[in-house]
Amino acid sequence: MNQTVLFTREPVINKKRAITANRLIAHGPDVASVAEALNTVSEYWPEQYPVFLSLERLVPTPDLMNWQIPPNAHVEIPAQTLNHPRTQDLLPQLQEAGIGICLTWYSPDMTLPSDVNWRFILIDGRRHPTANGTPGLSLAWGLPDVAAFRQAIVSGYDGASGWFFLNDRPATKELAANHAQIIRLLNLVRNDGEIREIENVLKQDVALSYKLLRYINSPGFGLMVEIQSFRHAVSILGYDKLNKWLSLLLVTASRDPGAPAMMQTAIARGRFMEQIGAYFLDGTGCENLFITGAFSMLGILLGTSMQAILDEMLLPEPIVDALLFDQGDYAPFLRLARACENFEPDPLIQAANDLHLASEQINQAQLVALGFADDLQA
Repeated sequence: MNQTVLFTREPVINKKRAITANRLIAHGPDVASVAEALNTVSEYWPEQYPVFLSLERLVPTPDLMNWQIPPNAHVEIPAQTLNHPRTQDLLPQLQEAGIGICLTWYSPDMTLPSDVNWRFILIDGRRHPTANGTPGLSLAWGLPDVAAFRQAIVSGYDGASGWFFLNDRPATKELAANHAQIIRLLNLVRNDGEIREIENVLKQDVALSYKLLRYINSPGFGLMVEIQSFRHAVSILGYDKLNKWLSLLLVTASRDPGAPAMMQTAIARGRFMEQIGAYFLDGTGCENLFITGAFSMLGILLGTSMQAILDEMLLPEPIVDALLFDQGDYAPFLRLARACENFEPDPLIQAANDLHLASEQINQAQLVALGFADDLQA
């Protein structure tokens, strides 16, 4: 792959462990190239939540103003660049344009310019355990796990940025009754079960039926007619496509306090893999990639082992091989999706090279996936 600009991402999470913004990290040779790359994906820009733009190790310069900056974008300014002449030229231009500004790598002993309105402050939570007296909403970065996040909130932080919530190992336990019910439903659909039998399962949980119809009728599905019932959905979509949307029910069934962030991650993985898969596979293959990505976090979401979950499900062999063994036809796509969830670009570059993908393909798919996941979570 001939790298120009690549995006990776991480979520921004509030005190209640819900997604409150998304952080997009741009990896490129210079700011002008980043602005150009951002313009090429403008039609896919996610609009549900604020988006923080990090320029990684680049010094922010006025070249960024060549980007048609969306209303929900916030530009990050590293504290180390505040005295750089080019950054000093950029700051008043951002403020005049009404663009939100975030300060990163802040430490309490810094003297900040008095004429800048800092909306958010990103602080290395490992070096600075408390966040009292910051000039904006304080977000911890670099936290290792949920326990560290809880301590950061107690110590005055307003939230955190990063993937710390993926690092807790859940205690192995049996599947909850509502999870087992959805798996039963999925198995019926995969076996082309009788519509009457499937409807009977859905009728046992009205909330489940409502959520399924909401997903199917979401803008991301692109239907021209509103689906009114499961029977109607079968007649319009068929069992193969319904399997994808029933899989979403399992991903979103967790009642864990941290589930919203994990759900968004799982759904974004699935949609990203589906988008990338369109360059390689047919419709059924793409839908299986969606399920692979969405199910890749089931162990954390449902509080049990991936093996225990898959033992109860009827899934194609490539999905199982990717989820359990990181092997098979779908494994490179899952590695690519996970590599997007990294502050550093090297894993993503390697995964993209393995699939011979261009940076433009990855960037577009990632923003589409992020917008899709955000809309479903709203």
